[in-house]
Amino acid sequence: MSGNQSRDESISPRDYARLCHLVYGRAGIHLGADRRMMLEARIRRRLKDLALSSYGAYCDYLFSEAGQREEIDALIDVVTTNKTDFFREPRHFALLTERVLPALGDDSGDLTVWSAGCSSGEEPYTLAMVLSEYGQQHPEFRFRILGTDISRIVLSRAELAVYTSEVIEPVPPELRKKYLMRGREAGSARFRVVPELRHLVEFRRLNLMDADYGMASEAHIIFCRNVIIYFDRATQQKILSRLARVLTPGGYLFVGHAETLHSLDLPLEPVAPALYRRSHAAA
Repeated sequence: MSGNQSRDESISPRDYARLCHLVYGRAGIHLGADRRMMLEARIRRRLKDLALSSYGAYCDYLFSEAGQREEIDALIDVVTTNKTDFFREPRHFALLTERVLPALGDDSGDLTVWSAGCSSGEEPYTLAMVLSEYGQQHPEFRFRILGTDISRIVLSRAELAVYTSEVIEPVPPELRKKYLMRGREAGSARFRVVPELRHLVEFRRLNLMDADYGMASEAHIIFCRNVIIYFDRATQQKILSRLARVLTPGGYLFVGHAETLHSLDLPLEPVAPALYRRSHAAA
């Protein structure tokens, strides 16, 4: 079958149902009937990479023993949505410094902040800037940031920490000058986060669907913003329950402004719009 034929072909109803079931089971992402064209467009890239002639051939490979071992991560990479920005929903960062950090106080020791669903790194590096600025006013303040995502592709970009001038536009000029360095080429439109800031952030792959997140210690603050919106309510309950278990009693969870925890059974109390605090009672 020629490459032109593969572009004209659609995923069969049977294969689409199998793919939806696989994606839901592995990543918790629900793909309805309206997402079929999106999935076809994204898998088309994999047809080219794997030199496969059709969606049917791709599914045959994916569900083979070799495909289950070698292709599932790539499928999850193309299915996941990775939209993020520096200083996205900026009010949260004001709440962080004005309310959350003073409430945690100095007795929390080295602060652990987790950016769950960190995508290409803009959120954890924003946190690193904000917390570094806060630390300059509070000499005893120490912190570490963990950024996780299910996609290996975006994590590699996050670790590289190189962004275009358009991407860094939301960063305030004084912070841009302090924490971002322009590429060496004359007139370069590419910037890299300075080493001092990069060293404050650790990245690793993590699937929020995993029963155990493998955290060495509890987090004082979790940013999981505009992530749970992609899951159905039952999956949201499971994921947020696991996040609450990782959160230290009295710790804080930030979610996206379009997300709500209403009707979910969680040991989390609302503090401000899209901000919750874990109760001191056992989860």
